[in-house]
Amino acid sequence: MSKAILDFVEFKNKSLESRALRGKIPMETLYEAYFSGELDIPGDIFNFLNSREQFVKYKITPGHLKWALTNFIPEVVIHSKKQDKRIVRSHYDRGNDFFGWFLGERMVYTSGFFNDQNETLEQAQDNKLNMVCQKLQLKPGETFLDIGCGWGTLARHAAKHYGVIATGVTLSENQTEYGNRRIAEDGVADRAKIICSDYREIPKQKFDKIASLEMVEHVGLKNLQKFYNQVYDLLADDGAFLLQWAGLRKAMNPEDLIWGLFMNRHVFPGADASLPPNAMLKYIEKSNFELHSAENITIHYSLTLKRWHENWVSNREAVTQAYGDRWYRIWNFFLAWSTIVAAQGNAACFQTVLNKNTDAFDRKRWIGQDFVLGERAEDLQSPSPLYAAPGASHRPDSTLSH
Repeated sequence: MSKAILDFVEFKNKSLESRALRGKIPMETLYEAYFSGELDIPGDIFNFLNSREQFVKYKITPGHLKWALTNFIPEVVIHSKKQDKRIVRSHYDRGNDFFGWFLGERMVYTSGFFNDQNETLEQAQDNKLNMVCQKLQLKPGETFLDIGCGWGTLARHAAKHYGVIATGVTLSENQTEYGNRRIAEDGVADRAKIICSDYREIPKQKFDKIASLEMVEHVGLKNLQKFYNQVYDLLADDGAFLLQWAGLRKAMNPEDLIWGLFMNRHVFPGADASLPPNAMLKYIEKSNFELHSAENITIHYSLTLKRWHENWVSNREAVTQAYGDRWYRIWNFFLAWSTIVAAQGNAACFQTVLNKNTDAFDRKRWIGQDFVLGERAEDLQSPSPLYAAPGASHRPDSTLSH
């Protein structure tokens, strides 16, 4: 009989406490009990999670099966416009304050990029914004589309600092209003806009450059090939497409599976296309895209999540007052556990640069370029005063292919 769990957990449910003292309990049982208030984690949640192997096991529970039959499987099979709108708006229209309490000033819900482990969240997100713009080789006057733009930060940044004509697309009404308001406040409403639309209804026109950051997971396996075919048709023949997605490693272990089920149930419902690179690239290449570069930025996601968690904990009183203790507990657990699984490699995040795989595509554009940034080194040292990119330039710490 192990009492190790009592060093980290205070049980309100005595029956569950007795069960836990007899042996390891399923992770799903433990976190559901935490969300419902049947137990508390009074100390540092990272101390608890770093010791979790002593008292939890990773197994499919009746709770998993019930949820899969009533929610996960129908969502995977259907993935209609109506269903996706309901799922997206129930999550992202919860309230800008809710997300701001962990995302901070930049309101970017995707991995940042750290040139130094001690950089702030804002610095890391600025690094990432510039990295995306520079990998795409954005130039003044080009048309730029951000699919799944969130609160519009990338579209606004690209218009303001790189001079492009930017369009962001989101299904969230709150994000649309917020994004267009910030665009106006930054004085770039003449060359940037956020539209509230399903990605399947993006007007058929050509864009010089396209980005999609951690949105493709929500497209779903059912619609994945159609999505890449659509992006191909929207992209100019000499354009570039940057895709970033959060996925799972190919060699999954039991914790990977349980964490993935937790995420789909409590945080990102309908996100069933969180794939490893080889599986994702099969869809990409079937749509006649060519891979220029791919980078594993998973450890940067772990650092980003840690910063988000620090913000969340610091705003606990405001969160619980506005949304209740259960929502605070879910995100407290999500952000902390995700920080750890990303550092372990269970969860992963990849960033790829793609172009149309045609005979006519001018591949000389990559010669003499910084591999990751897509800008000449001398240009980065002496950027144009009008479209100077703020923040430090990025050098790759890992690449999957050249």
